[in-house]
Amino acid sequence: MKLQIGKVALKNNLILAPMAGVTDQPFRLLCREQGCGLLYTEMVSAKAILYNNKNTKELLRVEPRERPIAVQLFGSDPEIVSEMAARIEEGPFDFIDINMGCPVPKVVNNGEGSALMRNPKLAEKLLSALTRKVKKPVTVKFRKGFDDQQVNAVEIGKIAEYCGAAAVAVHGRTRQQFYSGKADWEILRQVKEAIRIPVIGNGDIFTPQDAKRMLEETGCDGLMIGRGARGNPWIFKRVQHYLDTGELLSEPDREHIRKMILRHAQMQVQLKGENMGIKEMRKHIAWYTAGLPHSAAVRRQCNQVETMEELEKLLQML
Repeated sequence: MKLQIGKVALKNNLILAPMAGVTDQPFRLLCREQGCGLLYTEMVSAKAILYNNKNTKELLRVEPRERPIAVQLFGSDPEIVSEMAARIEEGPFDFIDINMGCPVPKVVNNGEGSALMRNPKLAEKLLSALTRKVKKPVTVKFRKGFDDQQVNAVEIGKIAEYCGAAAVAVHGRTRQQFYSGKADWEILRQVKEAIRIPVIGNGDIFTPQDAKRMLEETGCDGLMIGRGARGNPWIFKRVQHYLDTGELLSEPDREHIRKMILRHAQMQVQLKGENMGIKEMRKHIAWYTAGLPHSAAVRRQCNQVETMEELEKLLQML
């Protein structure tokens, strides 16, 4: 299924969710190779751009082959967010996305991320400032609500549309839930029925069957996959094949997994150096090998691995 956001036509409606510490460039490129239609950067602080934070340059680094890609900003000051979006707009990004869904305490305690859902007036000011300042399409990612007493995804969706956003992505959990419990897909359907711009559904897509069910139950235009893609870039290819043909491709075998881990590690090392690259790979190795027979020892020992050579040796245990 094709999806168009603003004037940008995606080759399909499968989208990699922005995940801090996960969706860096090597992982994004692997997901793109597996057929992901739209990538997002990790979340970038508008204030950090303002103060020229050196880590932020790394987060904003994008290659042409990653496009189409959205840069995701977070912040709560309409002037700072819109000014910084304008400052980076010339970069190789196709969309400017504003984060209203992050549940992490240090972000929420600053009034940013999902805290913006508690303040719809401020959310409106921020989005209005943003759509006025930048020419590229603006998208918004938010949750079902802040907690069960404040379920206002439909209201936020309407505000986003009114302010000129080109699309919204909705995670079917409240901030209070973080990532626990079940995602409420009914709220996705309600947002879809309330607004005319594309609605991207997010939450609990772990299999091709989940993806098909979300489309059928919510009518949403796009499918955003987050935790279901960790250690599993193949999910995009498998979902696309299933949606196109109704046929379920088999899951990758050990050899495929081993090769993907090595390739991922090589890309990390090339970008970040051996020391940092291998450290970054440790969590990915745990995700790649979860559920594989006899993989517990690999997960235990991967935290001691410091070089590519040690990693290659460790993977022979798989």
